[in-house]
Amino acid sequence: MEVHVPTRMLVEALVRTDLTVDAGELYTIANLLDMNDQQVRLCVKRLIAEGRFVQEGRGRKAILRATGGAGRALGLDAEFTAHAFRQDAGLAPWDGSWHLVGFAVPESARPARDALRAALTFLGGAAVHGGLYVSANPWAPYVEEHARHLGILDHVTFLSTRDLRRGEETDPVALTAAMWPLREIAERYERLAAVAEHRLARAEDPAGLTAAQRLTIVVELAAEFTRAMEPDPLLPPELLPQPWPGTRARALAARCWSSLAEHDDGGLRLFTLYDGMNLLAAGTSLVVAPMITE
Repeated sequence: MEVHVPTRMLVEALVRTDLTVDAGELYTIANLLDMNDQQVRLCVKRLIAEGRFVQEGRGRKAILRATGGAGRALGLDAEFTAHAFRQDAGLAPWDGSWHLVGFAVPESARPARDALRAALTFLGGAAVHGGLYVSANPWAPYVEEHARHLGILDHVTFLSTRDLRRGEETDPVALTAAMWPLREIAERYERLAAVAEHRLARAEDPAGLTAAQRLTIVVELAAEFTRAMEPDPLLPPELLPQPWPGTRARALAARCWSSLAEHDDGGLRLFTLYDGMNLLAAGTSLVVAPMITE
């Protein structure tokens, strides 16, 4: 199954814990993945123009440094990914609470209002009504951060409840199915699982893999992982159909990355920003293994 890997995905994969990217390493790995220098240069120029990175130095000796906003976004990606694996391992059970955010932002602050809506969707919220969003996760600190940054915190109200009803429907599982596009989310994970299964078969027999092929598998898998994870509201397993495709897909991806890491000769210096999360912990694999082998 073919996977499209955006150049910016490679840039983000090379972000180190100090939120920098070594341009020499970027160009070297890009070339191994059949990306030419011009392609990389254009991508870097776009990322700088978007304000996501600043560049110190020139050419292959340059250092790209993630800006505050981009660095925070990368940190959130790592944080939410860790949370997904904790859910898969049964370590983040739902407490039965719904968390709501309401806002009434004046028309004079319309851009900020639109940005808040986008942030609420990114954080996994579902629209209940025009200015009211709900999440099954305790998202208030993240929403407050966005609202404060946008200068509209005074227009935002926070509420948690264990009593949510839509019309006559009160069942949490039914409410979840009505408010979130679960079928679309599941389909993205089914594609990730298919890609991961194919790459896992190759990763578990590494003798015939070149360094470039191993790198390609890592980045291809990351591209599909991102496409599946970014729109996922990370709903608690108690609210999802079981077995949930996301659990199996993440487990397969973890097994594939783990297999590649076991046979690494030092060339897979990717995604170091995620190193501290221990996503490939044996406990996670054990919890989801029965779903993989069925």
